[in-house]
Amino acid sequence: MSETAQRLMDLAEVRMREVGYHGFSFRELAAEIGIKSASVHHHFPTKAGMAAAVARRYLERFLEKVAPRPGENSEEAIAVYRSAFRSSLEQDGGMCLSGMLGAESGGLPAEVSEEIENFFRGAVADLTLRLGGDTDRAFAVLATLEGGLILARAYGDVGAFDHAVMSLAASANRDNGRWMRSPRFSRNLRVSDKLPA
Repeated sequence: MSETAQRLMDLAEVRMREVGYHGFSFRELAAEIGIKSASVHHHFPTKAGMAAAVARRYLERFLEKVAPRPGENSEEAIAVYRSAFRSSLEQDGGMCLSGMLGAESGGLPAEVSEEIENFFRGAVADLTLRLGGDTDRAFAVLATLEGGLILARAYGDVGAFDHAVMSLAASANRDNGRWMRSPRFSRNLRVSDKLPA
């Protein structure tokens, strides 16, 4: 894949993580990297094809990021997933691509919806295996992490994610009985003075 195609995919991923599938156009992507809109169509004939390619790449990268560590136990596997989700918030305040698009799945082209389903099926299968075959717990972990991202986005505070997923932690990070403040998002999200109620 060419460097231009990779750059286009990077931009499309950022946009979709921020505002979903309908939040970008080929014209906007082309303008951002200084090419003509027709050139985008050369690399990706359709928006759905581009979004599906981005979603496939996202799954590959995600599974690499959460790959099992030698000798890990189930709590450590959950911690790896929690860390991967949290790091996306710390990096750019963005949502999980598959969570964002999953919320839109009723209005997405079939090829994009299929890739989103693949993400969730792959993550649940991976977690189930690493949690000793406990599929119910794997679904609960994934749902809690995705929900934590939504709450953090709504509050504009990474601390809301921490609060939402604290039930997944083997030990809570406490300071005199109060949740410790988390770093501010790097984008246009604010950190509140109060912790989420």
